Amino acid sequence: QVQLVESGGGSVQAGGSLRLSCAASGYTASSYAMGWFRQAPAKEREGVAAITPRGVTTYYTTSVKGRFTISRDNAKNTLYLQMNSLKPEDTAMYYCAAARGSPYYTQSLLLDPLHYNYWGQGTQVTVSS
Repeated sequence: QVQLVESGGGSVQAGGSLRLSCAASGYTASSYAMGWFRQAPAKEREGVAAITPRGVTTYYTTSVKGRFTISRDNAKNTLYLQMNSLKPEDTAMYYCAAARGSPYYTQSLLLDPLHYNYWGQGTQVTVSS
């Protein structure tokens, strides 16, 4: 049974940093692309960052480029999101997700929540001004 469990969320002041982790189990993580998504109240779920199965290529939505870094450790079946220079508009529930292998990857594909097969329960990030 595939399970994704996020951790590392919390409350920080603007300009602060957080590191999210997503522990995966029940499948071979190196066969799946993975992504981080977020959803604020009354807003649609948004793709934040994604990474190809072996970690060769990463994608970011424009608003987090230069501030967030996605990475993965396939030996530990763990996905990370380092978030620096946090802004109040980054406040949301953050989810990790896994997508089965694909013959090709693009930014639009891997930042689209519809592409993903498995989801975690989420971890809340709150940034105060």
